[in-house]
Amino acid sequence: MSRQQDPKGVILTGYISNIEVLSPASGVNSAEEIESSSLSRRTGHYSVQNRAKNAPGKPPYHRCNSQDSLDELAMDDYWTEVENITLSAEGDAEPQEEVQLKVPDEGEQEEAWLTEAGLATLFDESASDPEDMMGLLSTLTRTQAAAVEKRVEKLQQTLRKRNKQHQVPDVRDIFKLPGTPESKEDEAKSPERSENRKKDITTDGQAMGLGNRAGPAEQSVSEPETDINLEVSFSDQALSYKEGSKGSSEALTDADDKLPNFKLSRDKTGLTKVGDLSPQDMKKVHRLVLIEMTALFDTAGIDLKTHKAVKLKVKESGLFGVPLAALLEQDQRRQPGTRVPIILQRLISHIEDEGLDTEGLLRIPGAAIRVKAVCVELEGKFYEGLFPWESLKQHDAASLLKLFIRELPHPLLTVEYLSAFIAVLKLPTKKQQLQALNLLVLLLPESSRDTLKALMEFFQRVIDHKEQNKMTLNNVAVVMAPNIFMFKGFRNKISEQQEFSLATETANIVRLLIRYQNLLWTIPKFIMNQVRKQNTENQKKMSKDRAMMKLLKKMAYEREKHEKPLSEVDSSSQGFIRVQAPQFSKVSMAVQLTEELQASDVLSRFLSQDSSVSVKREDLCLYEIGGNIQERCLDEETYMKDLLELNPSAEWFIKCIQR
Repeated sequence: MSRQQDPKGVILTGYISNIEVLSPASGVNSAEEIESSSLSRRTGHYSVQNRAKNAPGKPPYHRCNSQDSLDELAMDDYWTEVENITLSAEGDAEPQEEVQLKVPDEGEQEEAWLTEAGLATLFDESASDPEDMMGLLSTLTRTQAAAVEKRVEKLQQTLRKRNKQHQVPDVRDIFKLPGTPESKEDEAKSPERSENRKKDITTDGQAMGLGNRAGPAEQSVSEPETDINLEVSFSDQALSYKEGSKGSSEALTDADDKLPNFKLSRDKTGLTKVGDLSPQDMKKVHRLVLIEMTALFDTAGIDLKTHKAVKLKVKESGLFGVPLAALLEQDQRRQPGTRVPIILQRLISHIEDEGLDTEGLLRIPGAAIRVKAVCVELEGKFYEGLFPWESLKQHDAASLLKLFIRELPHPLLTVEYLSAFIAVLKLPTKKQQLQALNLLVLLLPESSRDTLKALMEFFQRVIDHKEQNKMTLNNVAVVMAPNIFMFKGFRNKISEQQEFSLATETANIVRLLIRYQNLLWTIPKFIMNQVRKQNTENQKKMSKDRAMMKLLKKMAYEREKHEKPLSEVDSSSQGFIRVQAPQFSKVSMAVQLTEELQASDVLSRFLSQDSSVSVKREDLCLYEIGGNIQERCLDEETYMKDLLELNPSAEWFIKCIQR
C-alpha cells in the first residue's frame, strides 16, 4: 500500500468543525465528498490510496517481518479490522449516540486550561487556593512559565476584545487595512516591542511569581540517546535540542522510525510509578504535568486544542456501552478496590486460559452473530455468575474484548486528549514523542489510565507468543488501533483521505504504548521535585498562620524527647532510621543507615524479624510519609540514605499496598 500524507502532516488539533475533527491540515470537504468516501469505505473500496494487495514494487506481507517500522507492513489487517467493525455495527438493535465534540469558544480553552492547571486565580480573583497557586508558580521551569504566560496573555487579549464590544471604535481601527500598522511611529516601534517581549518572557514571569527557572534549561543533556532523563524538564530538554539543531535541515529518515531500547536513568531516591502517591500529591502532579505537556508542544510549535464531548444519554448500568467511571463504581460495590472493569479482567483471563499460542489471536474475528448473542447473554448472566464460560470460543472472547473498548460512550484515551495523542508524532525525535506519551498517560483519568495499562500488559503477553500466534508488535498495534481510536461517529467526521493518513499514525501510537509501557506509567523526577518544593512552600505559608500551634508542638516534642529512651531520640542523626509497622505485631524497628541500604533490605529485615506476617512480600511496601511529601510507596531499589537527605523530616512505615 502506498502511504500518502498531506505535506503538513496530520494532527488532531486546531479544527473548527466536526468534519475537520481529526485533521486541520486537510481542509473542509464538501458534503458530496464525505458521502462518497463514506460509501466507498462501507463497501470496502479504498480508491484514494489505490490499495491493491501486493502492489508492484512491494514485497508480499509476512507476519514476522522486522518490527522496526510500520512502513514495512502492508496495512491490510487494519482495513480488514475496520470492515469487521463496520459489519458488526450493522443491525444493532440499540445504536448508541455518536460522540459529538464541542469546539471551545474564543477564550474558553485558556480559561479551562488555567483552571485545570490550578491557576484560575490568574483570571478570576474570586477563585480559591491562591496560596496553592503561588506555591505552584514558584516551582515552574522557564519553559513551563512561558506556557502559562502564553495562555494568560491570550485570555487577556480575548477579554479585552469582549470588553470593547460596546465601545465606539477608533476611526483608525475602522479604516485600517489588514496588516497595516496604526501609524509610522507604531511601525517603527513594533520590532522593538517584539524584541522586548522576547526579553521579558522571564522577567514578566518573575513579576507573577514564576521564579527559580534558571538552571535546568542551561544544563547540557549529554546522556546516551537510549537513556530517558527524568531529572530535567522534558520541555527544557526539547528547547536545548531545538537551539542546538538551529540551522540544520535534518529530516526524519528511515532510521528515525526505528524503536530504540529506551531505558530510564536510575535514580538513587527511587522511581515513582502511578499509584505510588497520595491523592493530594497526585492532584499536584496532574497540574504540573498539564503545564509541562503544553510547554513541550509549545517548544515544538504545535498548537494543541482540547475538546469537550457534548453530554450524551448513556447507559447507567450493564457491561457494554457504560461509561468507565460508572462501570467501575458498580464493580467496586461488588469487589472493593477494583481498578479495572471486572468484565474486561474476565475476558482477558479467559483468552489466556485458552492459550496465547492460537494463530491470529486478536486478528481473526469471532462469528458476528454469535458474538452479539454472547454479548446479550453476558449482560444478563455475568454478575450472577451464571454465564457458561466453558462454551465461549477464544476468538469470540477476543472480539468481545474489542467490542467492549469500542462501545465505551467516550474514547478510552478521552475526547480531551485524543488529539494530543496523535499530535505526539509531530514531535521531532522519538525521545520527545516518548516523553509526550509519558505525560499524556499521566493526564488520563484514573479509570482510563488503569484500563489502558491492563490492555497494554495483555497485548505484550500476546506478543510474547509471537512465534506461535504470528502476532508481532506491529500486527497487534495495527489490529487494535481502530478499536482504540475509532469512537462512535468517528468515520462520519473525517474524509477517506484523512482516514488513510490516520491509519498508520494511530497504529504507530498503539505500537509505542505497548513497546514502552514500562516507562510510560512513571512520574518523572523533575515533576516529583516540583511537588516536593510546592509542599515545602505551602508548609511555610501555613506555618506563619499557625506560629503559636507550632510553638506548642515544639514544647510538647521537647518534653516527649526527654521522656523517650536514648535509643529512640534523634535516631537518624545517630545513623539509624526508625521504621514503623502499626498493622503488624512488630510495631517498629531501628535500621542502621549505610550507603548501600535499600528499601528492599528494610522489608527483608522486617519479614525476618516478624514471622507472624501472613502477607505476601509483593503486597508490602515501605512508605515515605511526611516532610515534603504526603505519602509515597518506595521503589525497592531506593537508597535510603539518599532519600533521607532529600526529605530529612520523613517518617518510614511498612504497610500493605493499596491496590
